[in-house]
Amino acid sequence: MTLFVERRRPALTGELLLRVLLAWAMIAALLLVTSLPSIQSHRFPDPDDALRLVQVRDLMAGQGWFDLTQHRIDAVRGGLTMGGSRLVDIPLAAVILALRGLIGQGAAETVAMVAVPLLTFGVALLLAARIAWRVIGDEAAGFACLAMGLSAPLVQQLRPMRIDHHGWEVVCVLAAMNGLMARSARLGGSVTGLALAAGLSISTEGVTLAAAICGVTALRWLRERGDAAWFVATMQGLAAGSLGFFAVTRGFAGSAEYCDAISPAHLAGLGAAALAATGLARLEPMPRFALVIGIGAVAGIGAATMVALAPQCTGVAPAPLDPLVARLWTGGPGDGLPIWRQDAALALQIAVPPLVGLLACFRLAGRSSGWLRRFWQEYAIVLGVALAVALFVARAGAAAGALAAVPLGWQVREWLRSSRMLRRPGKRALVLTSMSLSLLPALPLMLFALAMPAQAAGAVHPVYAHDCAISVNSVALRSLPPGEILAPLEIGPQILLESGHLVVATGHRREQAAMGTVIGTFTGSPEAAQAALAARGTRYVAICPGIHEAARYAGAAPAGLMARLLGGHAPQWLEPVQASGDGKLEIWRVRR
Repeated sequence: MTLFVERRRPALTGELLLRVLLAWAMIAALLLVTSLPSIQSHRFPDPDDALRLVQVRDLMAGQGWFDLTQHRIDAVRGGLTMGGSRLVDIPLAAVILALRGLIGQGAAETVAMVAVPLLTFGVALLLAARIAWRVIGDEAAGFACLAMGLSAPLVQQLRPMRIDHHGWEVVCVLAAMNGLMARSARLGGSVTGLALAAGLSISTEGVTLAAAICGVTALRWLRERGDAAWFVATMQGLAAGSLGFFAVTRGFAGSAEYCDAISPAHLAGLGAAALAATGLARLEPMPRFALVIGIGAVAGIGAATMVALAPQCTGVAPAPLDPLVARLWTGGPGDGLPIWRQDAALALQIAVPPLVGLLACFRLAGRSSGWLRRFWQEYAIVLGVALAVALFVARAGAAAGALAAVPLGWQVREWLRSSRMLRRPGKRALVLTSMSLSLLPALPLMLFALAMPAQAAGAVHPVYAHDCAISVNSVALRSLPPGEILAPLEIGPQILLESGHLVVATGHRREQAAMGTVIGTFTGSPEAAQAALAARGTRYVAICPGIHEAARYAGAAPAGLMARLLGGHAPQWLEPVQASGDGKLEIWRVRR
C-alpha cells in the first residue's frame, strides 16, 4: 500500500498548465459541437441566462453600475431589483465591448455567450487539477480534469449559452479549497475567506458550503492550538471581502435588506463574527472546552447581529409564497428541485460520482500521514456537505461534482494501475466497469434507451421557453409600439431580450405580487382579466401554447383566460396581431 506524505508542490508550473490546457481544449471542442444548434438559434438553457444578457445590455446602454433594478419588469410597481451580482456581468460586458466595434453587437454577444462559460470551465479545471497535482501527482491531475469533463451537473452549468452565475460559484468554492492547501495559515485563510466572500456576493446559495469550509478552519484550530490563524484569517477575509465586494458592486446608498443576497445586515453579522474570532485568538492558551464554546460563540454573535438588524431573515426557508403562486408556480427551473424530482439518469450523475469521491477521500486519508491525512479528512467533510446540499438542490451538484473530481482522479488512476496487473480478464473487466460506472453512472440507462427506441421515443420531454421561437417572431414584437405584455413567467425574459417591451412579471419570488397578477389574470375569468389589464395599462397579451406553464394554468382554470386562448376562443377585447415565423408565439393587442 502506498503511503502518501507531505508533498505540496509550488503553486503553478508549465507542465500543469499544459495538462489543463489540453484537457480544456478537448472538453471545449466537444461542448462547442454539441451546443452548436443552441448557439445558432440563441436558445438559452434557462430564462435567467436571457435575463443576464438583458442586464448586461442595460449596463452598456447607460444604466447605473449600482442600479440592479430591471425597470421593464413590473414597471407599474417600480421594477424588479435583481438578486445577481455585477461581478458576473463584468466578463460578459468586457468581451462584448472589446468585439462589437469589429464584428457588431449581435456577433459580439454570441462570442461572449460561448467564450465566457468555456473560459470559466477552464478556470475551474485549473483549480481542481492544481489540488490533485500538488497533493497526489501528475496523472491524478489529468484524470481529475477527465472527471470534471464527464460530470453532467457541472457541464450543465458551464456549457455555452449558460451565462448566469452558477459556474462562477463553482470557481469560488475550488479557489477556497486551494487556499486550504497553503503553507502559510495567514495567507491561506485570507485567500479562502476572500474566495468565499466572492461566492456569496455572487449568490447566497453557497452559504451552507461556505459555513462548512469555515468550520474546517475552526477544526484546524481545535486540532493544533497553534493554527488559530486559519480560522481568524478566514473570518477576516470573509468579512472584509464581503464588505469590499458589496461596496464595489452594490454601493451603500439606499441599500435595502434582502434575505436572498448579501445585504448590510449580513455584512454586520460577518464583521461581528470576524471581530469575535480575532478577540478569541488573543485569549489563547485556554482549555479546549473553552475554545469549543468560544468558536460557537463566534457563530452565535454573527447570527445574532444579523437577526437583530434583519429579523425577517430568521427563517431557514424562504418567506412563504402567496397561496395562488405557490399552487401554480413550479418554483423556478427544474435544477432547483431535489434529486428525487429529477429523472433517474441525472439523479445518478449527481449522487454517484461525489459518493465515490467521498469513499476515495477516506482511502486517501488512510494512506496518508501528518498534514496530508488531516487535509483529506477535511476535504471529505466539505465534499460530504456539498453532496448533501446537492440531494436537495440539483444544481448544487455542479459544486459537488467539481470537488469530487480530485479524489476521483486518484481513484481512476488506481483502478487503471490495478487493471494492468490483473491477469484474469474477468477481474480486469470488473475493475474497468467500476471505473466507468463511477464516472458515468447513468451509462446503463442511456444504453437501455438506445436499445429500446420505441420506449425512448414515447418519453415526454418538457417544453421550455426556448422552444417558443420568440427570436423568430422578434420582428413582429419590435414592430409593435412599446408597451407592457402579459405573458407566462417563463417567457418573460426572452421577450425582454428580443424586444423593447415591458412584461408584467418573471419567475422571481422577490416580486410575488406581480407573479400573482400574471397567474391570477391567466386563471381568472376574461372579464376579470380585462379589468386587471386595464388598471395596469397593459397593451398586449402573448402566450406560447406549447409550454407547460400555459397547460398548467388552463388545467387549473378550464374557464379562465388561458384556457380560452389555448382553445382558440379569445375574448372580443383582444385583437389578434399578425406574427411572423412558425406561429408558436401568439400575440394579441388589448382593445381600449
